[in-house]
Amino acid sequence: MMNWTLTFLIIAIVAAVLGYGGIAGAATEMAKTVFIISIAIWIATVIFGVFRR
Repeated sequence: MMNWTLTFLIIAIVAAVLGYGGIAGAATEMAKTVFIISIAIWIATVIFGVFRR
């Protein structure tokens, strides 16, 4: 999932440099959302891994 975050971040940077503010904003929001989801999944995995032992 972190690959998707980096992809959206690169799209946002390129779009911002080229002057496409709307696309850059949307790509930034998608990158933030995917990053938060991947962190939440990682935390859940760590918690359930600790309780499994």
